[in-house]
Amino acid sequence: MRFPILVATVSLAWSIPFVVADEAKPGDATLGQPAPEGATVVFGGENLDGWVKTDAKTPAGWVVQDGILIVKPGEGAIQTEKSFGDFQLHVEFNVPYMPDKKGQARGNSGVYLGGIYELQVLDSYGLKLQNNDCGAIYQQIIPAVNACKPPLQWQTYDVTFHKAVVEGGKVVKKARVTVVHNGIKTIDDAEINPTPGGTSHKAGEDGPILLQDHGNKVQFRNLWIKPLS
Repeated sequence: MRFPILVATVSLAWSIPFVVADEAKPGDATLGQPAPEGATVVFGGENLDGWVKTDAKTPAGWVVQDGILIVKPGEGAIQTEKSFGDFQLHVEFNVPYMPDKKGQARGNSGVYLGGIYELQVLDSYGLKLQNNDCGAIYQQIIPAVNACKPPLQWQTYDVTFHKAVVEGGKVVKKARVTVVHNGIKTIDDAEINPTPGGTSHKAGEDGPILLQDHGNKVQFRNLWIKPLS
């Protein structure tokens, strides 16, 4: 039996069309979307200005080719020089086709929000998702639906992130995240904990956007971020 698909619109600083349905169909609603007013383009296709290695001072060494940022295996993760607090983030990514690989060896990378919360990037097309698959907050939150496209196709993450609130040295409110993956809301204002493998930033601090080198030539483009007041 087929069920009707309900299409709705999230009212954020920019509108993200998303789908809530038993039959999730990934779309291109925000693919190629330009940065809105007030946003900062952190990768626009020209160079790696504003990006450094995780020592926060050595220039990033990934490959920029034809407007695309490509992981250089073995080079290590890269991060923005700037740090951010609460924000909306747009990321476009493309995972390689690796039919001879399985699981975490297949198109693996990650986007670390605030430097310490990993939003997984992986070839998870057609799989029953676990908490280490594409769209997951790594080892914590399984996406509500599998919104992945096949490898070699451009995909989008539209993320709303609120950093943790710390008072007297204690976390009184955990960080929260909403993820819209290829136009489908897959994580809805969920509390999250820091993920291993990120920067040395602490919960509650402003932090960078970090892109992970997991040994696969994952591609990125059109990355922009808009701080939330």
